[in-house]
Amino acid sequence: MMRYVLAVLVGMLVLVDVAPAFAQQQDTIVVAQEQRRRTLFDLLFGEEQAAPPPVQQQPRQQQQRRQAPAVSLPPPKPVVEKATDATRLAVFGDSLAIDLSRALERFYAEDPNLVVVNQGVSDSGFVRTDYFDWDKAVTEQIAADSFDLAVVMIGINDRQEISIDGTSYNSLTAQWTSAYQARITSFLGKLRAARKPVIWVGLPPMSKTEYSAALSQISNIQRLASLSGSAEFLDIYERFLGEDGKYSSQGPDVNGQNARMRKDDGIHFSTAGADKLAFYISQTISAVYRGGSGVSIAIADPLAGTDAAAMLRPPYQGLGQVRLLEVAGAVIPISRVPSRASELLTATGVVPQSAPFSLEELMTAPPGRVDAFGLGVDPAAPPAINPGPR
Repeated sequence: MMRYVLAVLVGMLVLVDVAPAFAQQQDTIVVAQEQRRRTLFDLLFGEEQAAPPPVQQQPRQQQQRRQAPAVSLPPPKPVVEKATDATRLAVFGDSLAIDLSRALERFYAEDPNLVVVNQGVSDSGFVRTDYFDWDKAVTEQIAADSFDLAVVMIGINDRQEISIDGTSYNSLTAQWTSAYQARITSFLGKLRAARKPVIWVGLPPMSKTEYSAALSQISNIQRLASLSGSAEFLDIYERFLGEDGKYSSQGPDVNGQNARMRKDDGIHFSTAGADKLAFYISQTISAVYRGGSGVSIAIADPLAGTDAAAMLRPPYQGLGQVRLLEVAGAVIPISRVPSRASELLTATGVVPQSAPFSLEELMTAPPGRVDAFGLGVDPAAPPAINPGPR
């Protein structure tokens, strides 16, 4: 019984000695630090360890803000103002030409001396002149003097019937091919007469096999017409093939990294593919584009000073013009070697000396000869007398 009474007394002493203080600040009740002294209860059962202070957690949004790295957009590229006398590069053709013109704009964005003029028309071609007449359009552009250099890429809409004087011919037949080539020749003839350099871009492979084979034949017709029309033909077919030699929508970009080259339709170029095409074309453009000096074609005229020099001749455009000059007899290919040695030029009318050189004259260098070194023997001087041995 005394044990229970003693326990009750000890408990009362603890309740009396331990007096928590409460302080109210704003809307939060904070428990003040306890002020206590050692009691009999502490001697009997040991001192109670103080509870660690509560950990204040920061708001979740604030933690996320501190952990997230600072991300900012890259600065925009500086806009280069084009010069007033910049070279005007016009891109003619269909929707492929439109993609190409945008890629050329990106390629020459920082060149103040070249401006790209987009002249592409979707769904156009050389077959449906009732929809869009390219022969008439280029005549108007030449009359307006709207460009200095032309790039042509066209043909994806030309695999259809062509109408000549009310008669229609199926695609890629003999009559169709003749009429199609005549229209391209007329188109290039106007550019050649206006002395406008032309770069004709061939067609790439397509995803559908039959369609791709037809466009390859059309591209070959364009190649022949370009060479005869003094245009520079750029073949890009193999540039966009896969490792197996077939169509591939993937391929290395301008940096050598594998990227998507074509769009889902299997016809048009993606942005990376168009940039790659623009890079290839820029290599050909550099042959005639001289930066701030504009477009210039500087070659030696083999007909200068002759009667043929007064004839109207197209400017030098590459293989086509070389072939025209070769036909005219002004250019002889180095591969054309004489068939017999008798065709070589020989010196005639040269009278040989009455007496050949003696061995002493050959060994002794007279003044002026390359091996005399300024110390040669004067032929007019009397011969030296050998005194003989002493």
